[in-house]
Amino acid sequence: MHLKVHGPLEPMGGEQLAKLSEAINLKGRGGAGFPFHKKLRSVAESAIKRGVRPVVVVNGSEDEPACRKDTVLINRAPHLILDGALLVAEALGARTLVVGVTRESTQRSMEAALAERGLSNGRRSALRARVQRNPVRMVTGAAASLIRSIDGGPAIPPGRKVSASQTGVGGAPTLLSNAETFAQLAIAARIGPERYGNTGLYDEPGTVMLTVSGAVARPMVIEVPTGVPLRYVLQLAGAPPVPQGVLTGGYHGKWIDAATVNEAIVSRNSLDAVGGSLGAGAILPISQDTCPLGESLRVAQWLAEESAGQCGPCYLGLPAAARGMEDIINGGGPAALEALKQVAKNVKRRGACSHPDGSAMFLESTIKAFTDDLAAHVLGNGCGRPVEGVLPLFEGGKTPTGIPGGSEAEENGPSRQKIYVDWTLCRGHGLCADILPEVFELGADGFPTVAQAQVPRYAEAKALRAVRRCPALALRIEEDTRSQGATRNNLPVLSQGRGRRALGR
Repeated sequence: MHLKVHGPLEPMGGEQLAKLSEAINLKGRGGAGFPFHKKLRSVAESAIKRGVRPVVVVNGSEDEPACRKDTVLINRAPHLILDGALLVAEALGARTLVVGVTRESTQRSMEAALAERGLSNGRRSALRARVQRNPVRMVTGAAASLIRSIDGGPAIPPGRKVSASQTGVGGAPTLLSNAETFAQLAIAARIGPERYGNTGLYDEPGTVMLTVSGAVARPMVIEVPTGVPLRYVLQLAGAPPVPQGVLTGGYHGKWIDAATVNEAIVSRNSLDAVGGSLGAGAILPISQDTCPLGESLRVAQWLAEESAGQCGPCYLGLPAAARGMEDIINGGGPAALEALKQVAKNVKRRGACSHPDGSAMFLESTIKAFTDDLAAHVLGNGCGRPVEGVLPLFEGGKTPTGIPGGSEAEENGPSRQKIYVDWTLCRGHGLCADILPEVFELGADGFPTVAQAQVPRYAEAKALRAVRRCPALALRIEEDTRSQGATRNNLPVLSQGRGRRALGR
C-alpha cells in the first residue's frame, strides 16, 4: 500500500543525495534546524577518513506534551521514514540503523514496518536494524541522550558535548536526524528538487508538519506548505480570533503577541524574523481570558522537573527560575523580575545539553511578550485573570490521548515508591539533596525541606542510592499502594488532512 501511494524509490549516491538535500534546503525538523546536506557530508568524510562504517539513527523521540507530529508520522507512514533512512544508509555504506522512539504505539508501528521489509537486528543481516525505546522525558530526545541509550547507557546527556557526525553510536560517525526529516528526503528523492520546490516558499520549499493545541476548539496535527499565514492555521484549529499570544516552537520556543500573529507566516525564517520560532513545530495560542504568566509558570515548573539532575545550572537553576516567575505573580515586585532575568541569564550555555538554554529562552520570551501583564503583576495587584491550564502537560505519568494507540502509561510519572526522612536520625549532611535533587532541597538550616515525597519513576535508582549512602541512615523507601488514577489533558488529536503528497497519508 505504501508503494501504491508513493511509488518506487531508486537508490542514490552519497553526493547525489547531498546535492538533493542542498537543492531543497532541507533542514532538521526536530528543532535545531541544522542543514541536512552538511551533516551528510560531515559523516561521509569522517567515515572515509577513519575507515569505519557509519551509523544511521532516526530520532522519533517526542517527549514534549505539546508535540505530536512525529508520533502521527510514525504511526501513519513509518515506511516513508524508513525510505529516507535506508537511502542514507545505502549512500553512506552504513550497516546499522536504529530508530529511537518513546511511545508504545510508535514502537509497535516501527517494529512492524521493519518486519514487513524483512529487516532485523540479526548478526548475519546486511543491515542491522532495530528500534530503541526510551522513557518519555524532555532530555531523552536530545541527540546525545539517544546515542548514549543506544550504546547501553541511560537516556540522559553524557555531560560533554561531542559531535555525533564524528563520534556517535559505538564511537562511529553517526548521521542522526528527526523522523520528519527522513520522510521529507524520501519525498524529494521520488519527485525531484524541481517538483518539490513547486510547493511552499522559494527559499524554504516543501511542507512542514505542525502540532496545534492550547486554546483551540480542534487540536490537530496538520501538514501545510511553507508560506501559509499563521493566522490561517490557527483559524483551522478554531483558535480565538484575537489570541492573547501564541507560543511557537513548543516549550523550548518563543511567544509572539496578537499583533505579530497577523504578520507571521509558517516558515523558519519568517517566525525568526518576528521573534518566534518554528522549533519542533508546536503552535499553542492562548485566549484573552487566562493569565499568560500563570500559564507560563506551569510550563516552567514542568521544565524544571524534566532536568536530568546532572548539571547545577539546570537542576538548581531551572527550579530557581520557576520560583522567580512565581514570585513575580505573587507580587514580588521589580526585585523578583530582576532576579528571574539574572537566573535565566546564568543557566544559558552552561549545561550538558540544550535543555537549560531552551527553558531560559522560553522564560525570557514570556517576560518580553506580555509586558502589560508583567507590569500589572510587578507594579500592581496582578492581572486579575485565572490560570486555565490550556497548555498541555504530562500529569500522573500518563501519555496524552488522541493519538493512535490511545493513552498509555509511561516512565516519566511518579512511581509507587515514597521516600521518607527519619528526623530522629537526620543530621543535616545534605548528601540526599546532592544525589536526589528531584526530591530533596535543603532549607536555610541545612536540613531537607520535606519529610516524605513521591519518587519520580526515572529517579528510582537514585533514590535507592540516596538511602544507601545516607551517613545517618535517616532515609527509607516504602511502597505506596494507593491507586493512581489517570488525569485527562487537553492534548492534540489527529487531523484527517488531505495533502496530495502528505507525509502523514
